[in-house]
Amino acid sequence: MKNSLILHGTDATTKDHWFGWLKDELEADGFKVWVPDLPQANKQNSKRYNDFLLAQKDFVIDDETIMIGHSSGAVAILGLLQELPDDVTIKKAILVGAFHNNDLGWESLEELFEKPFDFASIKQHAKQITFIHSDNDPYIPLEQAEYLAEKLDGELIILEGQGHFNTGSDPKFTKFPYLLDVIRD
Repeated sequence: MKNSLILHGTDATTKDHWFGWLKDELEADGFKVWVPDLPQANKQNSKRYNDFLLAQKDFVIDDETIMIGHSSGAVAILGLLQELPDDVTIKKAILVGAFHNNDLGWESLEELFEKPFDFASIKQHAKQITFIHSDNDPYIPLEQAEYLAEKLDGELIILEGQGHFNTGSDPKFTKFPYLLDVIRD
């Protein structure tokens, strides 16, 4: 069965930005969708997130799974992919506003990078990886997504003037039709 995991970023919840809208759209397309509120989203921790996500038995991660992450939620997906069992490969990961280290200098992000990324393992667990980034993201420089796309042989889609793809940078981001098109592609 087609299914999708959507992860929010720092200090966000499932009710913020485009997450609820995307859930409804994907469910209308026949997806089983899980949009969890990540534990302690104000102080991210890869191990805590992975333990939480992998403990859920009602949501099965398999070759029909599409994972979508925004900002630190995109980083959490990278951390999750490298921890999946060897025999599990997802269909697609779509990472919006992703970054690969804490050169951003935010204390709340330090524990996302306690374990270095194993790029070979991440690639092994996703048939396709797509990055969506804006040329004017006020928080995450484009170079962060460029680096990840290169290391993971991923597709990088650069959109003009979209900020951080959240309602803080543009009130229109209660919906994200372009992302839905990428998922459906």
